[in-house]
Amino acid sequence: MLISRQERSRICTDTELGAGNVLHRLKAYERPLDEPVLWTDGTWQAPDGSYPEILTFRHLSEVVETYAGWYAAHGVGPRDPVAVHSSSSAENAVSYLALTSLGAIPSLVNGNLSPEIAREYVRRQGVVGAFTDTAHHDVFSESGLGFCVTATEIRPEHRELLPKSYPYRHHPTDPVIITHSSGTTGVPKGVPHTHQTLLYTPLHKLRFSTRADMERTLVALPGPHNAAIATLMECLLLRADIKLLSSQRGADVLDAIEEFRPTVVLGFAGTFAEMAAEDLAARDLSSVQVWFNTGDAAHEAHIRALVQHGNHEEFSRELRRLTRVEGSVFVDGLGSSELGHSVFHIQHTKDTSAYSRCIGKPMSFAEAAVLAEDGTPLPPGQIGRLGLKSPTLTPGYWNDSLTFHRMRLGGYWLPGDLAYRDEEGNFYHLDRATDAIRTRNGIVFSTRTEELLLRELPELADCTVVGLAQEGVRADWDGDGEADAYALLQIAHEVAGDGDNDGGSSDQTWTDQVNAILTGAGFPPVTRALQMKPDDVAKGATGKVLKRVMRDRLKEHA
Repeated sequence: MLISRQERSRICTDTELGAGNVLHRLKAYERPLDEPVLWTDGTWQAPDGSYPEILTFRHLSEVVETYAGWYAAHGVGPRDPVAVHSSSSAENAVSYLALTSLGAIPSLVNGNLSPEIAREYVRRQGVVGAFTDTAHHDVFSESGLGFCVTATEIRPEHRELLPKSYPYRHHPTDPVIITHSSGTTGVPKGVPHTHQTLLYTPLHKLRFSTRADMERTLVALPGPHNAAIATLMECLLLRADIKLLSSQRGADVLDAIEEFRPTVVLGFAGTFAEMAAEDLAARDLSSVQVWFNTGDAAHEAHIRALVQHGNHEEFSRELRRLTRVEGSVFVDGLGSSELGHSVFHIQHTKDTSAYSRCIGKPMSFAEAAVLAEDGTPLPPGQIGRLGLKSPTLTPGYWNDSLTFHRMRLGGYWLPGDLAYRDEEGNFYHLDRATDAIRTRNGIVFSTRTEELLLRELPELADCTVVGLAQEGVRADWDGDGEADAYALLQIAHEVAGDGDNDGGSSDQTWTDQVNAILTGAGFPPVTRALQMKPDDVAKGATGKVLKRVMRDRLKEHA
């Protein structure tokens, strides 16, 4: 059961509440101690040696205090950054709650980063120590940090070592977390958020919505991502059941849906794409009311596959509850680590027709514009750089203010996307500026091209469009050269034939078919369409396709 109207009012008027003290404010609200608050996937070892799958408010509070006691005994205090490098979402959550209770700053590091990149990234953070799981302990054990601890070393007696000043009292501008960008261009950037910015959007939504669809929430986001942490805090405040998954694989998420029976599933576009490629008719998705996507906007083909399942309630204009209807709702969001949360939302059902990479309008507290190269807002219909203003924006990259300020233009922050808006104020996402391809026939916007091909070719499980230029030639949005565009196609298993591997004639057939679709839509053609296997797709730590790596691989075989 979610919070009452009185509880909601108390939360929304609590001037002390922020991202760094949610657990402690719940105690002030006298939240029942024996109430279950967190479901895990069994990947986290508690201080007593068990692997709990359900934590009550009492158990979670005791565990957080135990971790905090260990950290305090090893010299961790306010404003000390501490690396957390674990593949377990529950471990990331517990470490976040423990370190922020001391005023320290957890620097959450994705477990999928290579050891070399993880070490270099953490070196730039200036951390005082590291918490890791067993699989990642060797990454930092020889790095000269003050400590490198695993869960097996934190025991129940450490709870007695809490400092007298516990818990730390945060100022709204105090940093409470460092997460990182997806690292699609190399070493990720450290993205801090504050006591105020990380919880700003959840509190905003709490003021204007009952959030009834979150009654049972499954989080399939990477545990170290700030969206996963923000969702945890939102669910704790709402009294919503929440399960944290450590895997973002589509098949694993589908298994968890059947077991946990969530009303809402949160994930990245890559996870939803993998789910859409599965045989969904063989799965029980009847509990799902809402799919919530954040990060990169999702593709129409994947959205349409998912919204056929589940159910949702429709409301009249007077907000009177009507009937439950078949089919779920897909909330497509565009955001980034820097923004702390998606600032664009658009809802789709099985009856939706507003696609074409439409991301809707910004949330009421944010401002968006399409900018010319001099920072001047462009009129409707013209393509330019997407610029954003939001109170949720990070105060700057950790130890890298130069990069942060280079991503500002005309008072707006630039997420690196290209877009346009229509006369009604709706925004349309076209591509990343670094992924746009200047060809002799015009600019190929890779993401928009992928969207069209996935919609028009049901034989495709997925596709990736990349450009290949001569050595030393830059042919993206900021370049002035030319490149060849390639459509790399993943053919669905059920339509792939024996000859559909590397045969030249087959690729030519696909090239002709792809270009017929592109020219029919008024898009520039590609030089070649090539088939690829799922294992050929290079993905980063958060599941995003690494197009720079795909370009390099294509160059090797061109």
